[in-house]
Amino acid sequence: MIISRAARLDRYHGAMPVTTDAADLSRLRAALERHGQAHVLAFIDRLDDQQRQHVLAQIRSIDLTALDGLISRYVRQRDRFELPANLEPAAYYPYDSSDARRPYDASKYRAHGEDLIGAGKVAAFTVAGGQGTRLGWNGPKGTYPATVVTGKPLFRVFAEQILATQRRYSVRIPWYIMTSDLNDADTRRFFTDNNHFGLPDPRQNVFIFPQGLLPSVDAATGKILLAGQGEIAMNPDGHGGSIKALRDSGAIDHMRSRGVEHISYFQVDNPLVRAIDPLFVGLHASAPDSSGEMSSKMVAKANAQEKVGVFCRGGADGKTMVIEYSDLPVELAKQTNADGSLRFNAGSIAIHLISVEFIERLTADARRFALPYHRADKKVPHIDIASGALVQPTSSNGVKLEAFVFDAIPLAQSSIVYETSRLEEFAPIKNAEGVDSVVTSHQLQSQRAAGWLEAAGVQVPRNARGEVEAKIEIGPLTALSAEDVRGLGSKLPRTIERGAEIVL
Repeated sequence: MIISRAARLDRYHGAMPVTTDAADLSRLRAALERHGQAHVLAFIDRLDDQQRQHVLAQIRSIDLTALDGLISRYVRQRDRFELPANLEPAAYYPYDSSDARRPYDASKYRAHGEDLIGAGKVAAFTVAGGQGTRLGWNGPKGTYPATVVTGKPLFRVFAEQILATQRRYSVRIPWYIMTSDLNDADTRRFFTDNNHFGLPDPRQNVFIFPQGLLPSVDAATGKILLAGQGEIAMNPDGHGGSIKALRDSGAIDHMRSRGVEHISYFQVDNPLVRAIDPLFVGLHASAPDSSGEMSSKMVAKANAQEKVGVFCRGGADGKTMVIEYSDLPVELAKQTNADGSLRFNAGSIAIHLISVEFIERLTADARRFALPYHRADKKVPHIDIASGALVQPTSSNGVKLEAFVFDAIPLAQSSIVYETSRLEEFAPIKNAEGVDSVVTSHQLQSQRAAGWLEAAGVQVPRNARGEVEAKIEIGPLTALSAEDVRGLGSKLPRTIERGAEIVL
């Protein structure tokens, strides 16, 4: 861990040192010198008091000993990815529980999941550190208007799911939201301005905290880069950093005080995600081949070239793992089964269930985070120490390190994968246009809503290609599933007109 626990807790709770005497500055300088990083104080005498306090707080937050180890491992040398031996597709529980390849009692597992939810043992966790810049949106991505007709922001979609689940099971479900330094204040303000979307007791049930940061370093020397004369260049530590951020922020302690045992992890950009899925919870917690530590959802890959990680198993212990699409050899990615389907077809969609106990185990050693880091070579603007001028590099000059949450999967004693329907649960909004854009997400959202209505006997207009010719939005407070829609009975329209905009 690079950001020290005490300093991280200060940052989560808004504390900031306001004074630094000469002796304190001398101690910081000596520590930096021991680790070859004294240059970060090169401009300290040019700074006003506020700038000085800011950069000194950044310095205090860095565990220099741990940073030395990361520089040695990831900067001075490169970890090379080696494909595990005996790699094969991971087994998974099919979406259709009667599938002859692996039938299972879905009703039993769903009932067990409902028991855990009703007992308050499941929490929601949203990774929401991104901005909406790629979407042309000025603000946190979670504030982006995502739904088909009303344009509900992503945060509201998740909040309404959580609220509907609370009402169904007569329980309070805490919601943990990991932001970033860039959008933390705006996210908190958005929740306050929107009355926390009607969630009861938000002070007790909505826990917002920023993710961890790592210093960006020079690729040639391992020296910490300065973004300004009074600013260390810092970068988020990746979605895998969410695991230690949960511990460092006090979120895990909060969960323990509430009796929470399992965390439903999902990213902010997918409006179709099921924030709390009883069947998935039941499988995770009680399937015979699950340790209950970390489980994952998958969808069948659209094609061999789709840029998603793939669930595999291999290595000496045959553990489940995710192989990134860029690391899976083309010949394996294109392999097919006898029926023509892709052999390596289990695409990761960044939806997991993780036990509190597992996170505690992974973060038990404050000096050594269990997950590996990944090196990214980037163009990092920085201050030239000799001149004090800002340098805008034309090629990669810096190294940013980040952890990936799926690297925790093989650390579990045993991990299961559950298949879900792409149409039911995966319509991410990542790009302004093209694949995974708001346009494709709206199409999928309308498609899912149409399918739910048709299952309840409603006539929905479709063209010759089977595409829905209406905009249909079903809010989580109305229904969380097709079964809920069927239960609406006479409240449903009999027919939807072509070109109509329908909100239920």
